[in-house]
Amino acid sequence: MRIKKLTAVCMVMICFLLAGCSGVSTKTTISYTFSVTTGDSVKITLDTSNGYSMTSNVPFAITKDGETLSQGTFITADDYYSYAEAVETQENAKLLASDSNDRIEYIFWSYSDTEYDYAILLKDASTGIILGNNISRESAEECFERMQFTVI
Repeated sequence: MRIKKLTAVCMVMICFLLAGCSGVSTKTTISYTFSVTTGDSVKITLDTSNGYSMTSNVPFAITKDGETLSQGTFITADDYYSYAEAVETQENAKLLASDSNDRIEYIFWSYSDTEYDYAILLKDASTGIILGNNISRESAEECFERMQFTVI
């Protein structure tokens, strides 16, 4: 009788442990370091959970389940400012967001509501990144939010 109770208690505890662990998700990433023509070395890290991936060649591609969502390439700091100026002056360009943090400054815009682009300036570097997405605004934002940039 005592063994049956102990077995039942153990089984209940195991069920609670399994239920508690089922919601745990692991974050996976992939990183590539690029030597850029500006002389900078840039490490891009992508959160690869939920089927996202990134290619190691330039232009690099952000994919999900084998479908290319965004493509990116490196630009100079001067190119970044040219893009920022063009977004302000081009009729079909619509600024959607701009912000900065301790590592980057960026602008995000749509062009004729068919292309969604980020221009990213890496702080303490001569390098920027242009990241384009022809899928949707949400897709572009998701790709961007999964990325981290580090100047090495």
